Amino acid sequence: MTLPLEGVRILDLSAVISGPMATQILADQGADVIKVEAPGPGDIVRYLGPTKNGVNAMFTAVNRNKRGIVLNLKSPEGRQVLIDLVKSADVIVENFRPGTLERLGLGYHQLKAVNAGLIYVAMSGFGDTGPYAKRRVYDPVIQATSGFSDAQASAATGEPQLIQTLACDKTMAITAAQAITAALYAKARGRGGRLVEINMLDSAIAFLWPDAYYNLVFEEGANRSPDFSSFYSIRKTKDGYITMLAISDDEFRATCRAIGRPDLIDDPRFKSVFDRMQNAKPMTDLISGVVVQFATAELMARLEAEDVPHARVLKREAVLTNDQVVANGSVTTFEDPRAGKMRLARNPARFDSEPLPIRRHAPAIGEHTDEVLRELGRSTEEVAKLRAANAVA
Repeated sequence: MTLPLEGVRILDLSAVISGPMATQILADQGADVIKVEAPGPGDIVRYLGPTKNGVNAMFTAVNRNKRGIVLNLKSPEGRQVLIDLVKSADVIVENFRPGTLERLGLGYHQLKAVNAGLIYVAMSGFGDTGPYAKRRVYDPVIQATSGFSDAQASAATGEPQLIQTLACDKTMAITAAQAITAALYAKARGRGGRLVEINMLDSAIAFLWPDAYYNLVFEEGANRSPDFSSFYSIRKTKDGYITMLAISDDEFRATCRAIGRPDLIDDPRFKSVFDRMQNAKPMTDLISGVVVQFATAELMARLEAEDVPHARVLKREAVLTNDQVVANGSVTTFEDPRAGKMRLARNPARFDSEPLPIRRHAPAIGEHTDEVLRELGRSTEEVAKLRAANAVA
């Protein structure tokens, strides 16, 4: 099939997760993404977590379908190569600390003079103004600052908790991918290039807002409700764990029947959604005390018969063989030329019912430098001079 972003060229100067994942989404959708790394070890993610024959699992997950080059942006020759690439690019993405590329002569206004139609995407932790703008940022820092950690506080102790995944990095990645697509649409409608600024803190707060912040929406005069997450729980069974959720009155009545406690239907504490929210803890404790008496398979069958939303809590290894995951093709296999067969999560979007293909393995450091330089018209001798000057690798 013709991929939706075929013909779009993106220069990816970003590193770690947020920027690379944003451009990986667009690469999956057909964009020609050229990942630009500095001389030396390259993106630090190449060395985090499991590797095989020099291929890193995390790096592959967010850099597949890209080409890779090495440019020394501290050298004038390396900067000129980037400027030449910008001339034919639609998008450039960077997540340096604010001001870094401007000092190198590669900021938005400087590159816009080279390519008026350029979409320049600046990603940062806290934004480019304010007291935190210059701080070094990793995901847990934003979890702590945005309210993520407070929203995950232990129900038993009230202690804030970190989500055990890079939630804020990935939230910003998805936000950025959507913003880039919107900017590309505007450009296609003749509205030109533009500066797109996204920071992790804003992305995290916006992501949390509809439910985790709903008690702070009205400044005064509104009733306060227990956190929406009071409906959520993992419940222990005789032989495992399950989650089940009943929000509507019908779902609550169905849950009571499924667990053999129809008497709870008429309990005045639980008569309506509002009542159940106000009495979430006693309701949750009561239901959990009943659920623990069931084996998981029996309880799931009873919940299924009553059409109650529920799921067995799966170990990550079990997710790979789950019937629905297999039916969806959520995880696919890919043959890497160095590491052999790898599992990767498939891009969740389908176009005309077709899954998006993995066309390229994640690039080795500088794997496509010569190829990209040839596309710029550089001769073999010119490439050799650039290498000798440590401008490329």
